[in-house]
Amino acid sequence: MEAFAQLFEKYDRMVLFDTETTGLDYARDEIIEFAAIVVEQQEGKPVVVREYDELVSLTPGNSVPAKIQELTGITTQDILEKGISKAQVCQDIWEMFSGNTLLLAYNAHFDLSFLFYMLLRDGDPTVLKGKDKLDLLTVYKDRHAYPHKLCNAISQYGLSDKVVNSHRAVDDVLATLAVMEAMEGEKNDLLCYVNLFGYSSKYGIGGKPIGSITYKPQGFEPGKPLYL
Repeated sequence: MEAFAQLFEKYDRMVLFDTETTGLDYARDEIIEFAAIVVEQQEGKPVVVREYDELVSLTPGNSVPAKIQELTGITTQDILEKGISKAQVCQDIWEMFSGNTLLLAYNAHFDLSFLFYMLLRDGDPTVLKGKDKLDLLTVYKDRHAYPHKLCNAISQYGLSDKVVNSHRAVDDVLATLAVMEAMEGEKNDLLCYVNLFGYSSKYGIGGKPIGSITYKPQGFEPGKPLYL
């Protein structure tokens, strides 16, 4: 079976995306980098048809905190020189996300929460409505023991010589695609996780639930699949 055949039977395209932000509070902090890759099926094979990576302008008067600059390498000056407007990013997101598209990310609840608030303020959040969503962190936690960061998945699947978890959105989204391909080779049940997100019973969902998502508590050790 060609990669992602079951997913492409249901969806015309997949968009894997990642954000870098000024902090963890999606209602207060801002996206400073948005990256995405659009994957479509051509001649029975998945093909990356678009790569997108942009720094995003800050609200006037705001800056990138020192800890975020250290983590990502993105400085306030970088944003001032290279950042494009939030309105333009929202328009680009609309173009990529429209149609019969599956949205995917590693720790998708976090990125989707930030996207919703940026779209609410500077675009149109209805592009997210009715879209199926897949969280690859949930899949990984179902299959492998703690720790569960993207860098751990990269190491687990032997991808360290191919991709990197650099805390830059473009690198992380390409790493997410590689991890997803390894996951499908490991077990062909990705479709079962669509619109199903796991969360820590100790820490909770981490913000406002997404209406179209079913949330279930998920432990730190593999057990019965969350979808059963």
